[in-house]
Amino acid sequence: MTFFFLLYAAAAAAGETQAEPPPAVQQAILTEHLPSSAVSFVVLDPDSGRVVAAQNPGTPRSPASTIKVVTTFASLEVLGPAFTWHTRALASGDDLILQGGGDPYMTLERWWSFAHGLRNDGLKVIRDVVIDDSAFSLPPEDPGAFDGRPNRAYNVMPNALMVNFQSIEFRVVPNADARSIEIVANPAPVNLAIENHIRFAPGRCTAAASRVDFEVVTERWDRVVFSGALSPHCAERSFTRVLLRPAEYAYGSFAALWQELGGQITGKLRVGAAPADARLLLSYDSLTLGEIIRLTNKYSSNLMARHLLLTLGEARYGAPATVEKGAAALKDWARERGLALEDVEIDNGSGLSRRTQITALQMAQVLNAAYHSRYAPEFMASLPLAGIDGTLRSRMKESPGGTVRLKTGHIDGVSGVAGYVIAGSGKTYILVSLINDARADEGAAEPVHAALVSWMLQDL
Repeated sequence: MTFFFLLYAAAAAAGETQAEPPPAVQQAILTEHLPSSAVSFVVLDPDSGRVVAAQNPGTPRSPASTIKVVTTFASLEVLGPAFTWHTRALASGDDLILQGGGDPYMTLERWWSFAHGLRNDGLKVIRDVVIDDSAFSLPPEDPGAFDGRPNRAYNVMPNALMVNFQSIEFRVVPNADARSIEIVANPAPVNLAIENHIRFAPGRCTAAASRVDFEVVTERWDRVVFSGALSPHCAERSFTRVLLRPAEYAYGSFAALWQELGGQITGKLRVGAAPADARLLLSYDSLTLGEIIRLTNKYSSNLMARHLLLTLGEARYGAPATVEKGAAALKDWARERGLALEDVEIDNGSGLSRRTQITALQMAQVLNAAYHSRYAPEFMASLPLAGIDGTLRSRMKESPGGTVRLKTGHIDGVSGVAGYVIAGSGKTYILVSLINDARADEGAAEPVHAALVSWMLQDL
């Protein structure tokens, strides 16, 4: 921490740091009625290390999802862009063991490919299905603790055998010919019960005829109830929810796919570690880490970031992976890299946390290290492009294509951006802007971030 304060002080003493924010940025802060004490930003020249402009650069802030730049960069340097996770199928007698290795992106399509690989090898009849998720050792955690919405996809908890983000997409479709409402679930796990009490409401799509209610009615999240009324003139409804428990979701979705592929399961679900004498049937590789960090940063996946932190811990300290090992491994990497992050509470590595704190200057120095890393191309390509893709697809559209690469972050009372901007001069600068204020929930922070980017594009 002392190093960063000295760096900033030296830059200020040399007249290289603006004491006040650029006029347009200052005006945006005033217009949005944000207290200056709530705003931190740093604009850094990565070639010289010079702080070009800053405000409250050493104030610890909640970074929200911008902290993912730390988690993903550390993962890239420690594990390498070609690193992969492995999901294994093993046999023990007539039982099939599905052993998770922490793959952060086992989508339904890839889960089907995994099951299809087993069928192609001639396996057909299975007695029990054993879920082995022992690669991660995690304490019980309330997925609703953060915001009271436990079934939302961004709150899903890590698991060594995480399938399809534990999510089910529901489509609610009026069928005028049958005078009924159809509910289509994708996937449709064999152990998920869906009760449909939605009334078909003929006539116009009025308020009374367009209400669909959804309720999870069991503690295990294995039974859901739909109610309300829907007119065939209303638009089709669709939404996604996290349901079942990780092992039950993996089993239920696998069993549904296995039946579709002509296989049979005669037994039941069990959860436990694979016996030492289990025979390997199939090892299925994940996407590479380079691809994973792109998905993590472009779309701000909390689950994937948490898996990265856990994998860091396992790589450094051995199995099973724990959050404590992951946080310690990240601190080890930072210390070895010369990055003063000792006082940073990384928590789960995703930014979905009220404990994580970092200064804008600390984050700028991480981005500076990334800029000079041998993996800079892979890392920089993982960040959303303003007006083009990811979480910046509909923001800062006036920026010239490819000039603004920023990781975004937002939780209640927090808004941030962190990344790189190619200025009008053609030179690349680092930008970190973190705003902690209740008005961020009303969109007050976005004009400040945008004003900083505009100033960099036009005046640097």
